[in-house]
Amino acid sequence: MTLRRLRAHFGDDDRIVAASVVELDQVEGIGVDTAQALRREIASADIDSERKNMDAHGAGLVLIDDADYPALLKSIPDPPPALWVRGKFETADRMSVAVVGSRKCTAYGRDQAGRLAALLAQAGLTIVSGGALGIDGEAHRAALRVSGRTIVIAGCGLSQHYPGEHETLFNKIVESGAGALVSEFPMNTPPSAGNFPRRNRIISGLSLGVLVIEAALRSGALITARLAAEEHHREVMALPGRVDSPASAGCHKAIREGWAALVTNHAEVLTQLDASSQLVRGALEAAGQVSAGGAATLFDGNLTDAQRQIVEAIQTSNGDAVIAESLAAKTQLPLSQIMADLTLLEIRGRVKREWGGGVRLKK
Repeated sequence: MTLRRLRAHFGDDDRIVAASVVELDQVEGIGVDTAQALRREIASADIDSERKNMDAHGAGLVLIDDADYPALLKSIPDPPPALWVRGKFETADRMSVAVVGSRKCTAYGRDQAGRLAALLAQAGLTIVSGGALGIDGEAHRAALRVSGRTIVIAGCGLSQHYPGEHETLFNKIVESGAGALVSEFPMNTPPSAGNFPRRNRIISGLSLGVLVIEAALRSGALITARLAAEEHHREVMALPGRVDSPASAGCHKAIREGWAALVTNHAEVLTQLDASSQLVRGALEAAGQVSAGGAATLFDGNLTDAQRQIVEAIQTSNGDAVIAESLAAKTQLPLSQIMADLTLLEIRGRVKREWGGGVRLKK
């Protein structure tokens, strides 16, 4: 990659900016034509203005060789060399799922996007989407409602707010510390039509898989899903809609052709994502959620310390159902926390409740 070669040769970005055509041409693999093009781009860029704009909007720059550049995104064929970011990436974001769909969604689509995104966020997954009206916006809002994490991939610079109706939503994501706004475009880049197909690869690249909720036969959501399946080798899932609904025609086509799995609830999404065992294991290991030889599944990994203690306490019961009070005594955790974490473990598909009030591990 050009940026990697330049940074290896010059050592830091300021020296790259200051380099002449002759100096750029001396970098292996660059060549005089590329060196001249780079020099023209650098000369035309108002770097001081860009930095001031970034400072004004609380944005930072993450380069592809930086430690906090998302590992999953780096693995795609054409990762962006730089990302402008408001907010920040966290280790937990290695466990992400994209939720995409129609801007002009139906009430059914909006309800299902909110339901599934909320449950997936409660299961410890970061919700990635494009910030658009309709399904995207509902997915972001659902993650916030349950105190989950969510990442918006913008099709414009981060000094812009597109769509304008979501300015408050975008600011809430950043100011609450619940996620990030991300773009590969400089701060003042307008939301041009050509930007959105490019940003779709970032939505897919950041995620273990893509869930499509309402997509017409010709839609950006379906393009994102196809890209995920064919180029990024990610799991693609589609929620079925009414058989006579044009809004779900793309989902039904993807299911019928076999490149998207039919899912109806969050547990099926988790099971389908687990099919990407190597991606899941890598993400869990990087997030410190599983050790070598340990569980490499979304059902066993990605748990809090308290949830692990609860699971271990249930395991000592030799298959018998355990009541919450007994778990509190074994773990020394407050009963209120036990009850809350049992609900989350049930959502994650790790435990099941018995009629008598006890819980068992779900096999």
